[in-house]
This record gives sequence, structure tokens and C-alpha cells, in this order.
Amino acid sequence: MPRLRDAEGPLSTLATVTEARAKELYVVVCAADPAAEVSRLVAMAQEAGWIVQVVATPSALDFIDVPALERQTGRPVRSRYRKPSEPKPPRADAIIVAPATYNTINKFAQGIADTYALGVLAEAPGLGIPVVVLPCVNDALAARTPYRRSVEDLRADGVRVLPGLDWERALAELGD
Repeated sequence: MPRLRDAEGPLSTLATVTEARAKELYVVVCAADPAAEVSRLVAMAQEAGWIVQVVATPSALDFIDVPALERQTGRPVRSRYRKPSEPKPPRADAIIVAPATYNTINKFAQGIADTYALGVLAEAPGLGIPVVVLPCVNDALAARTPYRRSVEDLRADGVRVLPGLDWERALAELGD
């Protein structure tokens, strides 16, 4: 077995060290009024031990306080694909979409990846990344057949679609 000099100086046998990596939670935010309160979800997730990456749809940027969320998470709010020269962000261990709009839910179900947020979502079920969706859809849109089909399709892909904007329940769905 190879021998290496450890931090103290003497030779020691190489040991396999597995560092516990904190879990990465992507919070995907869409353009709806509750987006203004997403910092509460971020705080709850951080208290539960998650490292949070906020991903916003382009329209959601007008609904959130980007500088405050960046201070809170210590990371830039992502809303576009990275440039080739930019480092690749860590892969999500789980994703919460809150608030999830009619448009995002339907595009997610159809596999449309025309924004960074939708690209992240489109890939997640295929990678086995747990996704919890908290819809923010009015009754008229929720009654539409395309929406109901989209919710059924997402559930068939293993995505958890929960009623209301219960952030605590969304985190509980992800477990520890």
C-alpha cells in the first residue's frame, strides 16, 4: 500500500477518507407573487442543513430580491446557462420548485428546456434527482386539461407535486 507523509510529518498508511459533502438543494423560483418570500424557504432549508442554490426563471428575476438572496446563500442566483469559461456548479441532490407557475409546470412535463431553470428541471428525473413542485396556479388554469395532464405526467416521472405552497412539507418530502 502506498505510504504518504501526513500533516504531522511521519509516514503513515494511506487511508481512504470520505468527506461528508453537504447536500445541494436547488430552489427553482418562477414569476409569481409568492416568489418575493422565497428567502423564507431558503432559510428553512439552510436550517435543515442544505446548501441552497437559487435558480430563477428569467421572469422571476423581477419578483425576487436577487442581492439579498445572494447574500443569504453566498452564491449567485442562476438564471442563465453558464459560459464555457465559468465553473460548473455542483449538481443538485434535490430540487424544490416554488412557486411553480402554470407555464413552468407544463413546459417541465413536456421536457422543454428553453431556459436554464427548465433545463435543470428537464434533466432531473432522468438523473434520479428528487423534485418537489409547489404549484401557484389559479383555479381557472388548474382546471385546464393540459395542466392536469402535466401534473399526471410529472407524477409518473416520480416528481412530487404538492398542493399549496407548504415549504415545510416540501422539505419534509425530501427527508434528510
